[in-house]
Amino acid sequence: MSERYERGMAVRRKVLGDAHVDRAEAAKTEFDEAFQGLITEAAWGTVWASDRISDRERSMLTLALLAALGNFEEIPMHIRATARTGATKQDVLEAFQHVAIYAGVPRANRALAIAKATYAEMEDGDG
Repeated sequence: MSERYERGMAVRRKVLGDAHVDRAEAAKTEFDEAFQGLITEAAWGTVWASDRISDRERSMLTLALLAALGNFEEIPMHIRATARTGATKQDVLEAFQHVAIYAGVPRANRALAIAKATYAEMEDGDG
C-alpha cells in the first residue's frame, strides 16, 4: 500500500468511523478493489487529508456539492460524518441554502429532507 493510501484510510476512518469503513472494506471485491483504492488515495488521502481548510468546512463543501449535483445517495453518509467533522445542523442548513440559491431549490429541498431523516436516525441510535 502507498503512503497516500495509508493516510487516506486513516482520514477515512477518522471522518466516517471504523464501523462504516469496516463494512465497506468487507464488501469490497476484486471487481471494485481498484476503484476503492482510487477513492481512498484521491478523496481521502489527498482532498480530505489537506490541512488547508478544516474538516468542518470540508464537510459543508462536500454536502453542498453532493446536493447541487444531485448525488443524494451519498448525503446520509456525510451527514453522519458531521458528528466527527464538527459541522453542525446549522452549518448544514447554511450549505443547503447556498445550494438552493446557486443550484436550485428542488435539489436543496431533497437534500434537506434526506438530512432531516438521517439526523432523526442518528438521534434514535440507528445511524
